[in-house]
Amino acid sequence: MRKEFRVDRLSLNSLSLAVLLPLALTSVVTLPAQEGVQRSRAPRPQFELPEGVTAHLDLVYGSVDGRDLHLDLYVPETRPASPMPLVVWIHGGGWRGGSKDGLRRPGPILEHGGYILASVDYRLSGEAIFPAAIADCKAAVRWLRANASDYGIDPDRLAVWGSSAGGHLVALLGTAWDVREWDVIHAENQDVSSKPTMVCNWFGPTDFLRMNDFEGRIDHDAAGSQESEFIGVPIQEHPDRVRRANPITYVTPDDPPMLLMHGEQDLSVPYNQSELLYAALQEAGVESRLYKVVGADHGFRNAVKDTPESLFKMVAEFLDRHLKP
Repeated sequence: MRKEFRVDRLSLNSLSLAVLLPLALTSVVTLPAQEGVQRSRAPRPQFELPEGVTAHLDLVYGSVDGRDLHLDLYVPETRPASPMPLVVWIHGGGWRGGSKDGLRRPGPILEHGGYILASVDYRLSGEAIFPAAIADCKAAVRWLRANASDYGIDPDRLAVWGSSAGGHLVALLGTAWDVREWDVIHAENQDVSSKPTMVCNWFGPTDFLRMNDFEGRIDHDAAGSQESEFIGVPIQEHPDRVRRANPITYVTPDDPPMLLMHGEQDLSVPYNQSELLYAALQEAGVESRLYKVVGADHGFRNAVKDTPESLFKMVAEFLDRHLKP
């Protein structure tokens, strides 16, 4: 089902998963110059990957206004006999910060085994406002599919996973996968789908206009809020623009399965943000699950009964169910 919705070309804190995977880079590949590839700028010694994993850093997935956009790809050193499923990580940071370099949250999937991992950079709100970030993420997914055979990736088994602002963007990837107005912002791989096989959304915002419904540490309606900076205008003064950035706007029955996980006491992105999206997915008949992390603040801090291990296990089980034979 095609979602025709015109979009103007206008251009927190951490869950410690260190106990699951020490992340310091051990193997970096510098690739020869070719289309879509940039030589690795420098090793990143703060990461330690599991034995047998190689990092391809700073692959160019697209260019816009003379600016190259990069992703990192973590693959087995020995090419697998058959293509492997891919997990694409979209970082958080309020759309104004963060980078693809941080693997503390998604990194354990490499130790879990059986997956290739990509981590994507996108334009932040200080550089380009909505819909730049989602257009970049869609372009990254298309590039990964178009180049899947080069890296042993199965293009039909592709998950997207993100936290906070990254959770918002992966939710948009899952519901607005066929909004063409965002695809044409990047000329590359126009004939390739950006629809993910499944989505894992960790505490991502959805309806910015409802974020101040609950007491928290942030005034989301302020002109200088992260949400207003992302949209490019004070959000309450421009509800139509905000609606275009809301994953709920695009929900249809053919959207991919989605796992939502959110802290019950999140004071940065209220729990209602996941409740609203989950209700829309359920109404449309989309396979989805909402898991409330009891007592947890943003980033799953102060969880009462859940641990980093148990939360990651839930993600891994959802991935395995949808991506592994």
